[in-house]
Amino acid sequence: MFKTFLKDESGAQVVEYALIIAVVSIALVVALQLLTANNGGFTNFVARVTTCLTSPTCT
Repeated sequence: MFKTFLKDESGAQVVEYALIIAVVSIALVVALQLLTANNGGFTNFVARVTTCLTSPTCT
């Protein structure tokens, strides 16, 4: 009975997906903090991206 319990892998995929989602989430938070640290926040970052996408010059 104990051997069959150890061989059961029915929940392994769910745990793997949760770990992948956690790592990606942490990477996104770190990347956003690094991108927004220089110019004073997320609002300025979004404004810069909007300017780059809507105007011919990007600063």
